[in-house]
Amino acid sequence: MKAAVIHSFTQPPAYEEIADPTPQPHETLIHVRAAGVHPIVRGLASGQHYGSTAVFPQIPGVDGVGQLDDGTRVYFGLVRDPYGTLAELAAAPRQMCLPLPDTLDDATAAAIFNPGLSAWLALRQRGQLAQGETVLVLGATGASGRLAVQLAKLMGAGRVIAAGRDPQALAQLPALGADAVISLDQPRPALVQAIAEAGAQGIHVIIDYLWGAPAEAAIEAITRRGLAHHAPRVRLVEVGSMAGPTISLPAAVLRSSGLEISGSGMGTIPREQILAAVPQFLDLAASGQLTVATRTAPLSEVGEVWAQAGDSRQRLVLLP
Repeated sequence: MKAAVIHSFTQPPAYEEIADPTPQPHETLIHVRAAGVHPIVRGLASGQHYGSTAVFPQIPGVDGVGQLDDGTRVYFGLVRDPYGTLAELAAAPRQMCLPLPDTLDDATAAAIFNPGLSAWLALRQRGQLAQGETVLVLGATGASGRLAVQLAKLMGAGRVIAAGRDPQALAQLPALGADAVISLDQPRPALVQAIAEAGAQGIHVIIDYLWGAPAEAAIEAITRRGLAHHAPRVRLVEVGSMAGPTISLPAAVLRSSGLEISGSGMGTIPREQILAAVPQFLDLAASGQLTVATRTAPLSEVGEVWAQAGDSRQRLVLLP
């Protein structure tokens, strides 16, 4: 079969011939129709993600849309290294092959599931979002953050605060469910004040795609409120680290606020919970209530378009 293949963490994928995957007894063979080049895909392929495995040759890709031998069109994931989804064929667990409705086209399904399901799990499983609570999304102008804003509102958040850098993208977020928007492109004191004012009635869940300085500013803002108002639990869920891999966290912060920090990613959520969440998210995605900007390209052009997948505002989808 043809596939996107990497031979080291330092080189982008090349379009090459490689042996077909051999399904294990619990797996089925899938003819891939579309696969998203998500940030996690690029991170794993470059060795910069904590889940990267130095097994080469390797096919990147974590999920996709494909067709079974009986003609059923499915979304699939949980593929097994070194065979990813940026290929003509893939093998995946049968229980992770979900039939897709006609209302969800290949490219949209391939683009929306990874960031959307990630946001769903971060909000529901890790953030334990309850009806009427306030959610702050850090990194809301990227494709993943935009979906988190939409999902938070659809899942019952009473107030959604969206923070990001891109002014044009920020201006679009109220139409997607944001009740307040905050520019991250301002001095630290002003940013802390803006977050504190937007969350004056309390922030309950923070979905953080950035870490680094934006996370520090958000923590400072909620710490101030905690001292003044004895704020309830604030569940900060760390999903990405686009702004930096570390933060400075004074011990006093944990003693002076209701801050609880957890992560949401590979290794934090049991497979059973992921499998249970997929049908729920599928129903929502098929309803047309979620939007994601996509760009498609032939898989054969993976070498040329790989770098373009770094545009966080849209999701690149490759078509075998």
